[in-house]
Amino acid sequence: MVKLINKVVECGKKWEKLYIFETINYKSGISTMLNLIGTYECKADVKGRVMVPAPLKKQLATVAPEGFVIKRAVFQPCLEIYPMKEWDALMLKMGELNRFNRKNNDFIRRFTAGVKTVELDATGRLLIPKDLLSFAGINKEIVFSSAINIVEVWDKDKYEQVIDDAASDFADLAEEVMGNKSNDGDGIS
Repeated sequence: MVKLINKVVECGKKWEKLYIFETINYKSGISTMLNLIGTYECKADVKGRVMVPAPLKKQLATVAPEGFVIKRAVFQPCLEIYPMKEWDALMLKMGELNRFNRKNNDFIRRFTAGVKTVELDATGRLLIPKDLLSFAGINKEIVFSSAINIVEVWDKDKYEQVIDDAASDFADLAEEVMGNKSNDGDGIS
């Protein structure tokens, strides 16, 4: 079930109302998902510091006051930023894997390779570690793209290429992935 959480937060000297959507897992009673919104372009300096765009910063401040985890993406040449709450939930699932199964152990090692914790500094900048910038091929121009409960970090040219490449077959993909979903109360029709 999806529920809307109205949250009023202080942002500078203003108070703003943000709308955050959470999905409640009724088997566990735990809030399992948030919904980040937006795609933002910005620039990294030579040290890998990025000024997080204000609309994204407002969303992240409400859902991740304890910081983030940044890691390599599995399927694309980009990075993924997980709010700590989302990372902890994912690690609980991965902790259930049998470490005496070689494939599980290899998966865990590869999935967590290069993982770092990061925080926004006092001026709203995020320092992306050099090894992760190199992995994603990020030079200067960056795209932050929300992906439901995480934020992807892309080199701008690579992001535009992936979006352009996918445009021609997106209708087929949408039908294949979402076409068999029914409106059974889960909010997806």
